[in-house]
Amino acid sequence: MSSAVFSPSTSVGSRRSQRGRVTSSVGKKPSTFGFYLALAILGVGSGIVLGLPLVDGTLTELKGKGGVAIFLGSVTGLLGTYLALVMVILASRTPILERVLGQVGAIKWHRSLAPWPIVLISAHAVLLTFGYAEAANSGVVKYLGVLFNTFPHLVTATIALGIMVVIGLISIKPIRASIPREYWWLVHLLMYAALILAFAHEVVLGPSFVGHPLAQESWIVAWIVAGILVAFNRVLIPSYRSFKHKLKVVEVQREGPEVVSIIMEGQRLDKLKISGGQFMEWRFLTKGRWWQAHPFTVSAKPRDPYIRITVKAIGDFSSDLSKVPVGTKVFFEGPYGSFTTYSAKVSDRKTAIFAGGVGVTAARSLIEDLPSKSAPVVVYRVSSEEDLVLLDELKELIKHKKGSLHTFVGSREEVPMNDLLKVVDDLRDREIFISGSEGFVEELQRSLLRAGVSYSALHEEAYSL
Repeated sequence: MSSAVFSPSTSVGSRRSQRGRVTSSVGKKPSTFGFYLALAILGVGSGIVLGLPLVDGTLTELKGKGGVAIFLGSVTGLLGTYLALVMVILASRTPILERVLGQVGAIKWHRSLAPWPIVLISAHAVLLTFGYAEAANSGVVKYLGVLFNTFPHLVTATIALGIMVVIGLISIKPIRASIPREYWWLVHLLMYAALILAFAHEVVLGPSFVGHPLAQESWIVAWIVAGILVAFNRVLIPSYRSFKHKLKVVEVQREGPEVVSIIMEGQRLDKLKISGGQFMEWRFLTKGRWWQAHPFTVSAKPRDPYIRITVKAIGDFSSDLSKVPVGTKVFFEGPYGSFTTYSAKVSDRKTAIFAGGVGVTAARSLIEDLPSKSAPVVVYRVSSEEDLVLLDELKELIKHKKGSLHTFVGSREEVPMNDLLKVVDDLRDREIFISGSEGFVEELQRSLLRAGVSYSALHEEAYSL
């Protein structure tokens, strides 16, 4: 079924596979104006948050015993919670954020901010404990007992902080790499519980909120909006789309060593707006799989009623997908991502596409959206001949676009990045798309920048656990 249904040639395939093709205009280039507007909003919000301790305090209190520690404790607590709020919004997959930052940009922001709420909230707990202990002329350990007995909410706040610290520790790259993605993802969800516990404590006990109803109400509204965004974009819309399109597995086809294509059948896929190069979060509703969602790129534009992903066995979940039973129902989120022809000036400039390993899935579907006779230069690098998956489809597709394909086989030591660049004579005049592992994408980006390619001409899709 796979080679017939998803053949780039319109003359190949059954009548059923030719009933329609899905077109799309999603995946626009991130907005530069929107990016600076987002920065301005973030800055204004930070200013308001930092100003709250000045509103509720006085200069006399600041000069009192423990006043400096208490003030700094309030600042770090508010700023840490505010950044946590920003992280929740970034993780909500709100469409306007993708248009402003791009999916890659939103993820980078989320990762960059991640350590700060934990560090700041930890500092908040330590500073306030020392500050209030000094103000009460008491030892720190003795005063902790007084605090917990006097303010029960501190118990839940301490539990919340403990959860945050654990999540922060397992998110450190070396530790993160040793934990299966599904377990890391499950533990990561506990951050929502931790934030709810911390939020309740802050609103009830925070000196910047007690006696300040406007500040209290504004904070509550901000968190309610963040919660609605997450529920709407991560739960309600995906559930609606999944019920609407009713996807189920109809075939699992082996493409190469540890690589399989999963073909799904659904309803009204002509209404599913998806661009070549985009990915979705997939949830296969079988025992042991239903509770976890994983991102996989669509490896060909859908041919109503079929859609396909091609997966390499990297973690436990992806390794297990070769055994997914035919007939399994599938829920999905998305499509997501700005690794698309709509994010670049492909109508005005030529393109070069670099795919490393299973990154060919994004490249193969992206090429379908290139203009006819666009003559792309496609560079496909793998470690061994057996890893050249989807090669026949890729060759046929590039032939239809009047382009050229260059394959490289070997390790990075055997095939240096500069060798990949040599086959494209006019790199600086092209929009360049790179898909593959994080290491491949980052190393190739550095080589391209050293070769004089403009950063704005680079578009990437990195695959990582």
